[in-house]
Amino acid sequence: MYCILVTGIPAAGKSTMAEVIAEELKLPVISKDTIKELLFDNVGFQSREEKVKLGIASMEIMYYAAGQLMKAGQPFILENNFEYSSEYGIKNLLEKYQYSALTITLTGDYEAIYRRFLKRESSPDRHRGHVVNDCYPEKKENNPNTLNAKTISYENFVCGIEQRGFDAFCVDDRQIKVDTTDFSKMNMGELFSQIAAWKEEILYD
Repeated sequence: MYCILVTGIPAAGKSTMAEVIAEELKLPVISKDTIKELLFDNVGFQSREEKVKLGIASMEIMYYAAGQLMKAGQPFILENNFEYSSEYGIKNLLEKYQYSALTITLTGDYEAIYRRFLKRESSPDRHRGHVVNDCYPEKKENNPNTLNAKTISYENFVCGIEQRGFDAFCVDDRQIKVDTTDFSKMNMGELFSQIAAWKEEILYD
């Protein structure tokens, strides 16, 4: 059996890509950010430390859900900004349940995607738990129309990608890199063909 990991650099379009692939292949998606948002809304945090703990908890919940699907022999999609430190947890699951994994990595022109990142961070549609650093739900005295989002420099954006391996992460030695600099130029038909070829390959492996 197999699973597909949709990963890549921040603001590359991972959530959207995972949903598009899920619709095409009729697969369930387990998204770390969706789990985090549920924890933010139902538990909240009052410090950076508490926020980090919710992030760790969301990762463990994602792995638990993945393990349950693997136990049942079901294919699925995991969506997250996987990094070098994620390899141990993923590989353990793959080995335990004898699953094959395809890593689909979204990347592109760093400067263009960084501009998209800044726009996303300042968007009112962005879940506030992701952009508020130390308190969610926000305190009543805060102006609800003020985003208060802190961001990072381009240099730190690139440094984080390189040091944490956001566009280098791969397990099972099967990876497809997708350039999402310009969504209008993406060839989804080609991507689906590559996925189909990989599925056929592991079927007869």
